[in-house]
Amino acid sequence: MRTYAQLTREQRYQIYALKRMGHSQNEIAQVVEVHGSTISRELRRNTGGRGYRPRQADAKAIGRRAKAKPRITATTWEVVEEKLREDWSPEQVSGWLKKRQGIPISHEWIYQHILADKQAGGGLYTHLRCQKKHRKRYGKQEYRGKLRNRVSIEARPQVVEQRERLGDWEVDTLVGKGQRGALMSLVERKSRFTLMQLVDQRLADSVAQAMIALLSPFADWVHTITGDNGKEFAHHMHIAAALKAAFYFAHPYSAWERGTNENTNGLIRQYFPKKTDFSKVAFHEVLAVANKLNQRPRKCLDFYTPFEVFLEHNIALTS
Repeated sequence: MRTYAQLTREQRYQIYALKRMGHSQNEIAQVVEVHGSTISRELRRNTGGRGYRPRQADAKAIGRRAKAKPRITATTWEVVEEKLREDWSPEQVSGWLKKRQGIPISHEWIYQHILADKQAGGGLYTHLRCQKKHRKRYGKQEYRGKLRNRVSIEARPQVVEQRERLGDWEVDTLVGKGQRGALMSLVERKSRFTLMQLVDQRLADSVAQAMIALLSPFADWVHTITGDNGKEFAHHMHIAAALKAAFYFAHPYSAWERGTNENTNGLIRQYFPKKTDFSKVAFHEVLAVANKLNQRPRKCLDFYTPFEVFLEHNIALTS
């Protein structure tokens, strides 16, 4: 592979002297021991209004090098592959590299790299999220028993929709295979910070205890909680009193009203598919997945991570 070495300041003084002596570009190249095109490019790019001067030429080259975009090197691709193996999407890797390291590499280019790796027998493609078909629900009739004293999402303060403050959460439960165990997920709307905990059964008592345990350490940043109409949230008044927060319920079959939580559940399903038996899942496995999601940059957060956004606001509010 051909490499290109930058000219030194000493070589530029040689070029200057040889040019003043009337030597051709090819002759100068032979003396300086570089390719003829290097001399041609040097004179074309670094000659000023008063002709070619070595000190000025060196300053021009250094200034241009400082403004140059970082090159895509083998090391860059090693970083890309490392992040892909952490289950970051190509778009997340691309945005993170541009924001944090100033490296412009498109997500399409990363997809092509993954394809080439797959064709060579690699496994990077296995870290891409699987696309699934969404089952359409027909009708909006509610067949489940209604919860006592529930407050509709229509009464929720408008500030929650604006995502300008920290402390508005959405909650849901993911049921395991054969109804054996469940996983409760809590997502903060502004930062997308995610908390997860296994519950032995999808019962109101278990869910209430788990929710209070998860949110108590962040009680100062719990203003509202929004859930669906599942019976596992029957103790919503107890939860609200324990956390000093307001509990609201979305309309039946209106998952988009808890879009942040639904999207997060989709990310969780990458690790715990629908046929997962949660009774066989360990606590440390759930914690590892939560850490992955919270340390993954999000496009909606300008490629910051949920952990960074949540932590920064915590610091700002307590300082």
